[in-house]
Amino acid sequence: QVRLVASGGGLVQPGGSLRLSCAAPGSIFFYTMAWYRQAPGKQRELVATITSGGGSDYADPVKGRFTISRDNAKNTVYLQMNRLEPEDTAIYRCNAQTSGFVQYWGQGTQVTVSS
Repeated sequence: QVRLVASGGGLVQPGGSLRLSCAAPGSIFFYTMAWYRQAPGKQRELVATITSGGGSDYADPVKGRFTISRDNAKNTVYLQMNRLEPEDTAIYRCNAQTSGFVQYWGQGTQVTVSS
């Protein structure tokens, strides 16, 4: 099955940084790309979105700390995570949606923030 390929997760101490990457199929145009996360015992949360034109939006807990970006030539979306907190610990998944509302998901990449 076609899926996105995510990478960049890992273990980091509070205050540290990680950069997640998610590569999408190069032959498909995605209008919206996004990052979701799900922590143990919590529902899946939309972290950030970015449109093909570069417009972005963020969940309140990550505003000012996370930056979503995309490279349309590479069909890749990134999530730069700075000043990480233990509360950011979760499985992060990327999502890409076509203008026809067809969605693609990546595998989960674990982000663990612990001292």
